[in-house]
Amino acid sequence: MSGTTRRPRERGQRSRGASVALHTALICASAISLFPVLFIVFVSLRGRDGWQEPTRFVGFDFSNYTHILSETKFLTWFGNSVIVALGATVLGVLIAATAGYAVSRMRFPGHRPLMWTFLVVQMFPMAVLIVPLYNILGELELLDSYAGLVLTYCSVSVPFCAWMLKGYFDSIPAEIDEAGRVDGLTPFGTFWRLIVPLARPGLAVTGFYSFITAWGEVAFASQFMSSEDHYTLAVGLQTFVGQQKAEWGLMTAAAVLITVPAGLVFFLAQRHLVAGLTAGGTKG
Repeated sequence: MSGTTRRPRERGQRSRGASVALHTALICASAISLFPVLFIVFVSLRGRDGWQEPTRFVGFDFSNYTHILSETKFLTWFGNSVIVALGATVLGVLIAATAGYAVSRMRFPGHRPLMWTFLVVQMFPMAVLIVPLYNILGELELLDSYAGLVLTYCSVSVPFCAWMLKGYFDSIPAEIDEAGRVDGLTPFGTFWRLIVPLARPGLAVTGFYSFITAWGEVAFASQFMSSEDHYTLAVGLQTFVGQQKAEWGLMTAAAVLITVPAGLVFFLAQRHLVAGLTAGGTKG
């Protein structure tokens, strides 16, 4: 019998046609995802009015970036956003971690309703919460303040983070807690010295979520911050768009600068993201 025989494919091995189709789909999906970002960068380098003729190449310049950094309050807004985002991240993760650990390890009256309350809170649209939160902050004299905005963002991020960390703490063996008690540690000492180091991936994910929630939020900041010196970046960018004229060149340049801290946080947390997102789904 002449000729070469075709070697059968191993189990799980894709055919050449399936591989080509898969890579084509991945390339198309990547192009669709990257196009808006690249277009914003392109428009930001076209000057103040270059966005009006995006198809005509007239060269690139950094006039939008220099104008934003030197002639607007962008740096002030940037500092305000950093303060609010870091405050919401630290406070939100601390509250969510202690709540998730308490529900995971301790049995106290109302521990199940507590978690279901967190879940129900997540069902309300953000727009519904603006009026009651505004009234609460007004009674506490926290309107137009960093503390008020930090507490507002914690009310949004803590329910999700508590649920996620509760699942992550469930995957950590309870024998570690028992070993800590045998060594004379208090419940908080066990949590802080033994459990927190093991929960770094979960804490990284919840910290990243809390930071992104506070960094790019617009609705609450627009309603609760009234003075320009207290604007966050998301609110300050709205000043570039008016009823008569929209400064899209400045808007896109500011948008590019805003993504830098978010990208840096993602880069620092990326090695923990996959482990933190998947570990809570199984109990070890």
